[in-house]
Amino acid sequence: MVAGVQRSADGSGGGPVRPDAGASPVPASGVGPVSGPAVRPAEGGAATARRAGGPRPGWGERAGWTLAVVGPLAFLAVFFAWPVATLMGRGLAPDGALDLSGFGEVLARERTWRILTQTLTQAVLGTTVCVALGIPGALVLYRRAFPGRDLLRGVVTVPFVLPSVVVGVAFHALVTRGGPLEALGLDGTLTAVVAALAFFNYGLVVRTVGTMWSRLDPRAVEAARALGASPMRAFATVTLPALAPAIASAASLTFLFCATAYGVVLVLGGVGIGTIETEIYRLTTQYLDLRGAAVLSVVQLGVIALALWVAERARAATQTRLRLRTEVPAGRLRAADAPALAVTAATVGGLLVAPMAVLVARSLQRDGAWTLANYTDLGSTGGRSALLVTVWEAAANSVAVAVAAAAIALSLGVAVCLVVSRRPRSRTLARVITGLDAAFMLPLGVSAVTVGFGFLITLARPPLALTRSWWILPLAQAVVAVPLVVRTLLPALRAIDPRQREAAAALGAGPGRVLATVDGPQLLRAGGLAAGFALATSLGEFGATSFLARPQEPTLPVVVYRLIGSPGSQNQGMALAGGVVLAVGSAAVMLGCEWLQTRLGPGRGGSAGATSRPGGASAPQLAPQRAASTETGRHAAGATGGNNETARSRGPRTDGGERP
Repeated sequence: MVAGVQRSADGSGGGPVRPDAGASPVPASGVGPVSGPAVRPAEGGAATARRAGGPRPGWGERAGWTLAVVGPLAFLAVFFAWPVATLMGRGLAPDGALDLSGFGEVLARERTWRILTQTLTQAVLGTTVCVALGIPGALVLYRRAFPGRDLLRGVVTVPFVLPSVVVGVAFHALVTRGGPLEALGLDGTLTAVVAALAFFNYGLVVRTVGTMWSRLDPRAVEAARALGASPMRAFATVTLPALAPAIASAASLTFLFCATAYGVVLVLGGVGIGTIETEIYRLTTQYLDLRGAAVLSVVQLGVIALALWVAERARAATQTRLRLRTEVPAGRLRAADAPALAVTAATVGGLLVAPMAVLVARSLQRDGAWTLANYTDLGSTGGRSALLVTVWEAAANSVAVAVAAAAIALSLGVAVCLVVSRRPRSRTLARVITGLDAAFMLPLGVSAVTVGFGFLITLARPPLALTRSWWILPLAQAVVAVPLVVRTLLPALRAIDPRQREAAAALGAGPGRVLATVDGPQLLRAGGLAAGFALATSLGEFGATSFLARPQEPTLPVVVYRLIGSPGSQNQGMALAGGVVLAVGSAAVMLGCEWLQTRLGPGRGGSAGATSRPGGASAPQLAPQRAASTETGRHAAGATGGNNETARSRGPRTDGGERP
């Protein structure tokens, strides 16, 4: 019985029930005894409370909800819409009037077409490699049960919490002079860049395709085999068409993340390999060609919009199919699985584990000898004073910036989720809420490099001259992190039965107490993961920070990038050690937040058994942490791995649109 309403066995609503004279039914929320007339679940909480004798919404409640809408929207308008619009204006209307001549000038350059070709080439190659390796991985990790499977899923998850600079440094240690693959001559080549992109996105394909595969009815394949089809023919004619939406969704998101790669390409590509993002950085910092950079930013926005549109259509098709199926128990490994198992083992060992193992090993070496000097030197400014501050000072600044950015993102995200999770009866209000939800996903569709560049040209002069302020980094990183927080918290609040809030209001609880007793526990449980995504995203953020960090107040990713580009064994060794510190810090943040979430108890939706990005974890923003550019959408992505949201679990969305 909830608030005086009896439910029938099949879930249909029954009539009002009169409580016994001495009975005081208490709902699960524990607010207090029932009093007043029966409550119909279909009625809104506010109206129910008024009829039940509860307080009418006062000016304080209305002001609170208004602030929850206006505050986040104002933040989004000032620190996202304004910089991005100003940047687009530089490309489309440099003198206040529409002028597209800049496009003709920039697109007529031979270098521009070379960069565009390289961007598309590495995106296509990276996507092809990820899909080719990810499908066997999905079979092994989601359709077969064996000891250690959960551990392997966790290993596949690791790339989603690693900053892009760390991955670039790890692969650089693998292929550069003194590395295990030095003889192959891969340093500064497209092959090294594609391998690093596959490292990042392999888990996205495995999780997206595997989630769909785990719900396919095996009887169709069994029937094909009974009719004489070989295993490969049964896969090609039955399984592959059924997996097509999931593969398309994963491929489109992977293409997006590869096309917007930034930190990895800066570290590994050298002067010969680039992307649109690295070219924007080069035009801005080396040539001060703001108009050319603005034109390329507009071009990139078009590429991102197209990729997200394709991904959303594929995600919708996959999600519709997932809602119709429950997970099928995994079977045992068979002899026919040997090729897929071999490919998966080689990928996990060679592509995922080897670079990180080499990074740790080489951070303990200098000039061919084992030593801790690289770590002890983190308290210095490097050889030939490569830095203005020590690495530890930069790390401390990174932590302070990340905490401030996470606090801003969590405050705004909670306010947005409390509003968006409501289900108003008014169609107008429903449209407003839908629009608010969509508005806060916009940063996931814009590169962090574009956001940072927009900050640089917009906030350098009054009324908000922030480019010399310490707060510009937390604000920029909060813009990147807010969508990931929203995508993590929102499913947990939407999983709450509205009748719980109605019952609490009917029993006389004020808005504050309803939030504390009904919404509060879910926010605490999902908040651990949201805080982890926000902190990890901010700690490793490099796209926007590379434009905005001042030399005397850099963050750890910026310092690692500067060291890896400086000559001398001391600087190179310090870069490796700094990369290890950054990787350990990011992983520790996620593990700590997930441990806290577990201690608070299992939540619905917001946790979904997630680790930071798939693999034991849902990756809301893989997508999604990941579409705010490869640097940010991944941490979070929101996203997100892709398409494992089901009607049953209402777990966090993994459509990516979460590194993100």
